Amino acid sequence: MAAAFCRRFESRVRQWAARGAGLGKSGEARGRDGESDRQPCRGYKMTPSDDEMYQRTRVNALERESRDMFIDGYSKHGFTINGNRVFGPCAVIPQALLQWNVGSYKDVNEDSLSLFYILEPKIEILVLGLGERSQRLDPKLLLFMKNKGIAVEIQDTPNACATFNFLMSERRCTAAALIPPHYISSELE
Repeated sequence: MAAAFCRRFESRVRQWAARGAGLGKSGEARGRDGESDRQPCRGYKMTPSDDEMYQRTRVNALERESRDMFIDGYSKHGFTINGNRVFGPCAVIPQALLQWNVGSYKDVNEDSLSLFYILEPKIEILVLGLGERSQRLDPKLLLFMKNKGIAVEIQDTPNACATFNFLMSERRCTAAALIPPHYISSELE
């Protein structure tokens, strides 16, 4: 599917470049005196048939020059990371922040953790914050991550945020996968 998408994308880029240069599909000049006969267009818009996955993962470059990501705070709606508000579950990796497509700890599986073992440089420690309480995950999943060379630390979200910040301050190659807690005591609000 990815190869087909790349071919379609490259074809459309070539068509767009040819239109912008005043060339037809065959590469010949169009119009009189090199003028383009086409009307201005708004550009190419993706549809679900072009890439079915584009709605599931969003990449936000928060600070391009920053090497470290620190979690400033959390709420039942999301997180504040390097001064930026993020809503919902998120994956914090070195120099990037991603929306993490899970609803609760029950949705954590090999597919949802695949991002963390394909990264380069390799992540040493993955800190999982699974809500207001630490939850048990399938031991097979933890063994799978261990076989990929990644240590997994499972905690409640508040402690996971603190652990992630501590590991980042030590310059460890770490990542966090965080689910906002649904309940926050009145002392913290």
